[in-house]
Amino acid sequence: MRRVIVPAAVAAAVLIAFVPASPAVAAPQRKVPVAEGYGGAVATVDLDASKAAISVLRKGGNAVDAAVAAGAVLGVTEPFSAGLTGGGFMVFYDARKRKVYTIDGRETAPRAMTSTSFEGIPFEEGVTSGLSAGVPGTLANWDLALRRFGTISLKEALKPAITVASRGFVVDQTFHDQTAANQDRFQDFTSTAELYLPNGAPPPVGSVFRNPDLANTYRELSRRGIGWLYGGQLGKEIVATVKQPPLSPGVTRNVRPGLMELSDLRDYRALLREPTKVDYHGMDVYGMAPPSSGGSTVGEALNILDALPQVGLHEYLEASRLAFADRGAYVGDIPGVPLDELLSDGFAKERACLIGDRAMAHPAAPGDPDGSYGPCAEPTGSATPIADEGPETTHMVVADRWGNVIAYNLTIESTGGNGIVVPGRGVLLNNELTDFTFGPAPGDPNLPGPGKRPRSSMAPTLVFKHGKPVLAVGSPGGSTIITTVLQILVNRYEFGMNLPDALAAPRATQRNTAQTQAEQAFLDQHQAELEARGHSFALNPEIGAATALEFTGRGRIQAVAEPVRRGGGSALVVRP
Repeated sequence: MRRVIVPAAVAAAVLIAFVPASPAVAAPQRKVPVAEGYGGAVATVDLDASKAAISVLRKGGNAVDAAVAAGAVLGVTEPFSAGLTGGGFMVFYDARKRKVYTIDGRETAPRAMTSTSFEGIPFEEGVTSGLSAGVPGTLANWDLALRRFGTISLKEALKPAITVASRGFVVDQTFHDQTAANQDRFQDFTSTAELYLPNGAPPPVGSVFRNPDLANTYRELSRRGIGWLYGGQLGKEIVATVKQPPLSPGVTRNVRPGLMELSDLRDYRALLREPTKVDYHGMDVYGMAPPSSGGSTVGEALNILDALPQVGLHEYLEASRLAFADRGAYVGDIPGVPLDELLSDGFAKERACLIGDRAMAHPAAPGDPDGSYGPCAEPTGSATPIADEGPETTHMVVADRWGNVIAYNLTIESTGGNGIVVPGRGVLLNNELTDFTFGPAPGDPNLPGPGKRPRSSMAPTLVFKHGKPVLAVGSPGGSTIITTVLQILVNRYEFGMNLPDALAAPRATQRNTAQTQAEQAFLDQHQAELEARGHSFALNPEIGAATALEFTGRGRIQAVAEPVRRGGGSALVVRP
């Protein structure tokens, strides 16, 4: 048995704060971050999305049905983080077949994109442009998931979202603040300003926000099917918007047109992929394979921790640093990613031996996952700087009465995507292609290319013990997704926290950067002891917004969302 170093803060109580709804429009019920019960469970960032999933489960739908319904609602209530013109990844356990499947609904680059398409373009200029819009994958993801694993039609799954978009939802502080943060660029596009800046300003907290255009878009998809986007009229309108963004009069922003063609939409496919898998504490941990780096980087870090004689916060940070060094060097949407070696015990032990009493010098160099591992090999490669990634994504977990479980990340990349609403359709375009390395960066596995999927950090994760699912977890947050998921697993299985405390605990994120970013509460509790071991810190006010669930025995499920981060999340069960 190895020794586990438990942070002193583990014993501290977690305070859960709720902000009442505005009295102007009474909310039907209040979000709660923890729910326990039977018959199925869901945790999302949003009450309307969680209610949609629970409604589907109560009517006899399964976890995939509920996840698609909730995802469509999030496109209404969390439009700056998710939507049908974005992309995502699903990790799904089929209880009947006792098998884990993953679906890659990541956006792709147009065929006209090359490795130099972003060279010389400032990152912020790339964010708000047609050039950054990837070929959408979310709708194809929903369609494939429902056809392969679901029990209801896309038409049925879209009904709750149509209702919410039509009747509206109460604007909370998070929605208002995200709109305000985007006001400068939203006002530069006529269609975006009309929808999100009524009277020239963000919708006030407590008001009701309706999106009738999106409701009609969902209705048309219900009638016409996904071909309406992948080659049909909606696809034509998306391409037109990408190529000629609807600029407001007098705008001086340099908004670059995109490269997308209707043929790119016709050719898009969501893909079934093999999951990543590592053994951790005798449990099987499944994640998403490339083009996501979530499964490989979380898995490698867990393997490194498993190889150490003791684990504390110092070891957590160092394992993450090393795994990110290898992520930058080897992981992308390219042939020949050495995934088996990156996730091998031999490679983990070779990397773990570099972790000592003090923080490593920055940056840590990547290892050599060549299949030949010595007792402690000194790395010889050069580190790749971490690329910018939009922080906003969303994640949900759903389980049903039959034991099926899904962890699902969906996103449009930056908060507000590329800032451009498709005129008359009520939906923002993604700016997912900014996840590529802008270059020049010879040999970088994440350079753009025709049809290529940008590397992602999304890390929907399932944990199994004795062949049965015990936990599902994931988060938004750009590249901090990986460290958020990793830290929650460390909190739960190394430090012995219960799941609600594991999510609520203050976070730090080390991604092979000179400074470790950390929330203020983490700095208050741990900065001095870790600085004494050579770590350097910078403040990050909020890291991640996780959702998770755990099977606690005899059919009981605990669903958990954030108590405070991003306004708090919503956990519900079928039968409390």
